[in-house]
Order: sequence, then C-alpha cells, then structure tokens
Amino acid sequence: MAAFWRRVARIAWRGVLRRDWEGSKRQDIFNSWNRFRATQAAAAQVILNVPETKVTILENGLRVTSEDSGLPTCTVGLWIDAGSRYENEKNNGTAHFLEHMAFKGTKKRSQLDLELEIENMGAHLNAYTSREQTVYYAKAFSKDLPRAVEILADIIQNSTLGTAEIERERGVILREMQEVETNLQEVVFDYLHATAYQSTALGRTILGPTENIKSITRNDLVEYITTHYKGPRIVLGAAGGVGHDELVDLAKHHFGNLTTYDGNITPDLPPCQFTGSENLSSKLAQFACQGNLCHSFQSFNTCYTDTGLWGLYMVCEPNTIDEMLHFVQREWMRLCTSVTDGEIVRAKNLLKTNMLLQLDGSTPICEDIGRQMLCYNRRIPLPELEARIEAVDAETVKDVCNRYIYDKAPAIAAIGPVEQLPDYNKICSAMYWLR
Repeated sequence: MAAFWRRVARIAWRGVLRRDWEGSKRQDIFNSWNRFRATQAAAAQVILNVPETKVTILENGLRVTSEDSGLPTCTVGLWIDAGSRYENEKNNGTAHFLEHMAFKGTKKRSQLDLELEIENMGAHLNAYTSREQTVYYAKAFSKDLPRAVEILADIIQNSTLGTAEIERERGVILREMQEVETNLQEVVFDYLHATAYQSTALGRTILGPTENIKSITRNDLVEYITTHYKGPRIVLGAAGGVGHDELVDLAKHHFGNLTTYDGNITPDLPPCQFTGSENLSSKLAQFACQGNLCHSFQSFNTCYTDTGLWGLYMVCEPNTIDEMLHFVQREWMRLCTSVTDGEIVRAKNLLKTNMLLQLDGSTPICEDIGRQMLCYNRRIPLPELEARIEAVDAETVKDVCNRYIYDKAPAIAAIGPVEQLPDYNKICSAMYWLR
C-alpha cells in the first residue's frame, strides 16, 4: 500500500465560490426517474414539516437557539466563534489543545467522574476544532437535557487545566500530528490553505506547529479562554426533543455569568486575502474514466466567514497529471461560457436532495443551527434555501464563474511524484479562452 501512494500524486486546487457543490457523489440517487420523483416528493414534504428554529439572545450576547421535533433524544452543544484563525504564529494550536483539555476534569468533576456520569446517562460527549469554530456537544435523552447543558457549562467555564493533564495531552497531540502526516488528503489541504492564504491566519494549520505544541502553557490556555469564550461569540444550540423556553432558562442559569465585550461590540477579525500560488459536471467524470486519467477525484467547497476555497482534489498517476488538469480546466472554462440549463436543473435537484439527506437526525440539525447562527446570525429556513437554489439558472452560474474562476490565478498544492505537474504559468494560461 505504501508503494502505491508513492506512485500517485495528490493535488488540490482552488477557485472561489460561496455555495456548496458536491459534484457527482450521490449520482446513484437519480438512477431512475421514478426514484427521482419519489425523492423529490419526500423532500418537498420534509420542507413543509420542518419545525420552527427559535432564537433568544441573552443580555450577555449569548444566543440560544433550538428546533423541537418531539423526539425522545436530543443534541445540545456550544458553537464558539473561536478556532485557529483567532490565533497568531506564537500561540497557533492553542484552540485545539484547549479542546483536548475540555474533558480532563473540572473543579466539580474529575475526568473519571465526568466519564462515568456521561456513561450512566447513556449519552455521548464530543468536541472538535476547526479554523473558525470550537464545538462541544452532547447527545442524550431529552429528559437529561438539563444535565447535559450543566455539563457543557462546567467544562468550558471550570476546567482545571491541571499541569499533569496538560503534559499528558501534549504527548497525545504530538502523536495525533504524526498520524495526520500520514493522511495525505489532510496534508494536501493544509498545504492548499498555506499557499492560498499566505501570511494570514487561515494559512496556518489547526493543530499548530510542533514547536508550539511543545511550549504551550496553562497560561496560554487560560488567556485564550478569557479572550474568546465570551457571550457574543457563543451559540447554545439544541435539536430533537427540546423545549425552547426550558433551554433559555438553563442558559440563563448556567451561562448568565459569561462576560461580554466593552460596549457589546465583538472585535472584527483581520481579513484573510486569497493569494493564489505557484462544481464539476458529469462530462469531466466521463473524460476521467474513459481515459483512466485518475484514480479518484472530488470537488470541494470550504466556506469561511468572509472567504472560501472551491476546487478539485484528485489522485493521479504521475504520467496522467498533465492531461487530467487539461480536462479539469477545460470544464471550468466551459462553466464560464456555455453551461446548459439541463445541467443546472440536474445540479439543483442533487443539491436540494443532498441538503435534506444531511439533516437526518438531531446531531446534524444541531450542527446546522450552530454553524448558521455563527455565520449568518440566523438559521436560514429550508423553504428560503430551496427558493434560493431554484433562483439559480445558467446565466447565474456563468456570471459567478466569470467573477471567480475566469482568468484568475488558482492556488495549487500537490504531494508525491509531481515532476510532471505543468508549470504554474502554463496552468494560469489555461484559466481563460480566447473569445
């Protein structure tokens, strides 16, 4: 297996677009017209029956939001507007380190106490860090919502951050970094961010450099909490069997002492400018498969508050890189000039169905609520999203592609034997057609 990965090249590159596009990942959903009609009918019914997303803002700026679907279980979590983008070169990696420390004990609960309490509830507790967000969430029975909220409040406000635990997690994170380095897809996307957002916070990794992990102190963790874990940066979101009024009361009780910013004005982040550096239709899939040009490829779209990465990730043999890039860029130029209404209809149907498939269960719904509240300060109702998708036509796609793709310098990151990757100037010259 290792020999195989040495033989192939992994490449990710970017154009900018602000809407999700999943290429042909779920093409099988639409293999038959009858199945398509049934799926669309079910999707329309789901949209009509979606419960209201309720929002309440506390005096300290913390936003409480929920969707009550009457289930016997629920997911409740804290979405915090603080990730690696809020760091500098010196403390890069602190947000992720802090996430590791969250379940290692509080003033009220030891790590063992916390683990036993969660296990006895039949609940699940988890967390993750991204470039713009840190998230702590629990999935539990609806009757245990008060305990779940209290536990979440305890771990973000009262973690002991003990010296022994810090040293133990330092070793855990260093081993995690070694594991990540073997995941070439993650590595190439880190490289892509580094080249697309050079000398900005988005260009840094979430885990941070090794030297930082070895030197982060308790004071660094405490400073990060006191700087960023403030009311206006936090959303308490819940979905499943949750009563909004009950959730608001719990929030006031457990998070009412969180501080805010002077004048309740949340500091703005410095913009991260795209630098450039040295979605796809079924036609590209036909070219790639018929010519055996790559082992796999997928389009991607990563959104941030004020920017985003849109592009293609592919795994190729060295001798097919040039030809595969040729077809990719030819498709991109075709999107800029001659995309058809039929392709737009197909893409819109895929997007709407995928959107609903991804909201199956209280946890993805809670995730959707938390992220949208941080990004838009509201949750966009599904009927509004459907209307926005329906409003897109071929001219819209061409206009957007011309604005963000046509004659623009892409960012490219590649790992492996990439000697046959075309010269960057040649790639840039294929970003436009003579009209």
